[in-house]
Amino acid sequence: MSKLRLTLACWDYDRTRALADGRVAPEGIDLNLLPLDVEETFFRMLRGREFDAAEMSLSSYCVSLLRDDPAFVAIPVFPSRFFRHGCIFVSTRSGIRQPADLIGRRIGVPEYQMTAPVWIRGLLADDYGVDPASVQYFTGGEEEPGRDEKLKLSLPPRFSVTPIGPDQTLARMLADGEIDALHTARTPSTFYSRPDDVKRLFPDFVGVEKAYYRRTGIFPIMHVIAIRRDVYEANRWIARSLFKAFIAAQRITYDNLAVTSAMTSMLPWQVAAVEDARAELGDDWWPYGLDRNRAVLDTFLRYHHEQGLSARRLQPEELFAPETFEAFKI
Repeated sequence: MSKLRLTLACWDYDRTRALADGRVAPEGIDLNLLPLDVEETFFRMLRGREFDAAEMSLSSYCVSLLRDDPAFVAIPVFPSRFFRHGCIFVSTRSGIRQPADLIGRRIGVPEYQMTAPVWIRGLLADDYGVDPASVQYFTGGEEEPGRDEKLKLSLPPRFSVTPIGPDQTLARMLADGEIDALHTARTPSTFYSRPDDVKRLFPDFVGVEKAYYRRTGIFPIMHVIAIRRDVYEANRWIARSLFKAFIAAQRITYDNLAVTSAMTSMLPWQVAAVEDARAELGDDWWPYGLDRNRAVLDTFLRYHHEQGLSARRLQPEELFAPETFEAFKI
């Protein structure tokens, strides 16, 4: 019997590898998985809708949902999660020593609507009183000139967002002191090449992030899996089929990480890292599904609205195909 052939673009994660090599096959689907870098996947899906389904920035997806003709529908699978305190970098020329020092400063962001800066701005506002509208934002390529927002934005006038010059990069501007700080998903190259000029705002970011989780219960979600809406509407069963397959692939990774006779990664202290993750976040420390992630998603959607990216505050249920909310029971 023939199966529905779908192309899915998603980075080469340990938690998706069983989908790529065929150990897990979505029911009724012949899956062609393209292991592309996330920036390429986002660009091609948002600009050209090239794939049947793809990993997608949570923020970009939320922006797209409020367009007149929403192009995508997501399933509650989160291939990327990331604590972001360690992704706030400062120029040593700025004199910034603590979060409150960011107020009134020049902050670089590759794109204002990126998910990582949304989380960073939100946690800085909630925990340190840094109003997202109290700084000037400068957008553009972190390492290469010429980057612009993948989605056209219409922000309230209280937010100051200015593109950098056509030959400038945020990484170099940070090191040279032309911007005071950088909110980003990728560590800037100048953090390594010019360590005297670029530092983390939180040097002990792991300790800060653990304390944040203990206080809030939030392990920030970065990406979802989005299906092109026309593909979904033609075969609504694929939402549940893909959801089940991602869970099965993730289960293999959990099982492999529990093996202590040999290590599945090149991390020397992998066993200790797994034990630490379980102690801090529980056995299922990377949960999929709506119910387990409702509070995390609701916090993000509040930030998204407060930062001018969504005209109204979305609700978590609006994000996902309803076929993924419930399963049959015997």
